[in-house]
Amino acid sequence: MSQMPQQAALSKCPSCEEPLESGDRFCGACGYDLSVVPARPRDEPAAVNGSVPPQASADRDRPQPPSAPPAAPSWPAPGGPAVPPAPLSAPSAGAQVPPPPAQVTPVPPSRAEGAPEAPAPAGAVPPPPSAKTPAPSSGVRFDRRARPEERAAQPDEYPLQAPDPRVAAEQAAPGGGATVCVACRAGRVDDDGYCENCGHAQPRERDHMEQESGPVGAVSDRGLRHHRNEDAFAVSTTALPDGSPVSVAIVCDGVSSATRPDEASLAASRAANESLLAALPRGTHPQAAMHDAIVAASEAVNALADEPAAAREHAPHQNAPACTIVGAVVTSGLLVVGWVGDSRVYWIPADRSTPAARLTEDDSWAAQMVAAGLMGEAEAYADQRAHAITGWLGADAYELEPHTASFKPDRPGVVVVCTDGLWNYAESADEMARAVPADAAVRPLHAARVLVGHALDGGGHDNVTVALVPFPAVPQGAGSA
Repeated sequence: MSQMPQQAALSKCPSCEEPLESGDRFCGACGYDLSVVPARPRDEPAAVNGSVPPQASADRDRPQPPSAPPAAPSWPAPGGPAVPPAPLSAPSAGAQVPPPPAQVTPVPPSRAEGAPEAPAPAGAVPPPPSAKTPAPSSGVRFDRRARPEERAAQPDEYPLQAPDPRVAAEQAAPGGGATVCVACRAGRVDDDGYCENCGHAQPRERDHMEQESGPVGAVSDRGLRHHRNEDAFAVSTTALPDGSPVSVAIVCDGVSSATRPDEASLAASRAANESLLAALPRGTHPQAAMHDAIVAASEAVNALADEPAAAREHAPHQNAPACTIVGAVVTSGLLVVGWVGDSRVYWIPADRSTPAARLTEDDSWAAQMVAAGLMGEAEAYADQRAHAITGWLGADAYELEPHTASFKPDRPGVVVVCTDGLWNYAESADEMARAVPADAAVRPLHAARVLVGHALDGGGHDNVTVALVPFPAVPQGAGSA
């Protein structure tokens, strides 16, 4: 297709703006070649006052490649000769004409709708008429949404640096055969317990445990300073022979100076829970059942000391496995507690205007000093020997003396069963009552999480375990809302 012929004669020289006479091909003042003034493409003429401007005849005699598509003059490649763009309209008398190509190097503007397209290189096949090539983006814009065609043309500039967490979660689902990393939430955990993506060592199963059994909730956490969790708990519900509900909570704290304290606490909590679940439905009084449960827990811990002689040779001076124990049995009208060691039970009434109470006495050096009248409670518990226990479960313990007590609260509330990892940060009954959420009786598991968080916020120097039991006991199946 041939190009549009050269436009009509000019009234002024495009270079020096001196007046021109009709038919001049060169400027008489500066010698500018008037035939090089670019012409307008034929396919998109600009209308001036409703008419198409006339074109000069200089370009009619110029040979044009037959395959060249109609387009405006092409923009120069970087470093190449400068070619001026075609004017959008024919210059009228007195109008400013673009400067000569030897003086200005034009910069290609971004293409707007309706603007003429640049010609394709020689020999190139033009795209079909219906094809629309999206304009290249000069950068990332944040002031508008990208159109669908722009999004399709843009490459993926920000690839994921880690596996998609959704894919990892699907792989970790039942049947997926993998576990999601707790640190990056994306990588899979190998058989050695390390993330294949970030290399993070995964926590052991007992580092953080939660359980809800009917209306009873319990949480245990390793804390912020210990390398493992040596606490354990067991919560359950059953029924008395008359069909009334009963709730059970057992909490054990391994003695760190003994060998395998984590095994001791786990064995004791399981044995005590199993003993109570067997005795209570038979009609055994809850206080007697609690005493027998502590004896059963002691026997389970003692059995751990029966290790092979070869193991003792490697650690002949280590103490036998040991732990403390505390538990609560809650019926519709009776609250029974039992303990050996320094783990505690608190009574927190639902009506916080009435006083809370601590229901256990520690088997510890500090408690003995207070009971003997040798020191005040604040002074005794501030001593570095305060937490030295005088009673525990284990083969090298003194004569076992399980402590039990029964209470008949006259109002509803919640029973807090915990290790010293919690009560170190809420020692008095009033402090514990302030830490327990107001809705603990209806949301025990949530309240247990809050209390563990309270201990961690306070420093988390020890393992933290707490179980909450609403009083009076509610039927099995009721739990956190």
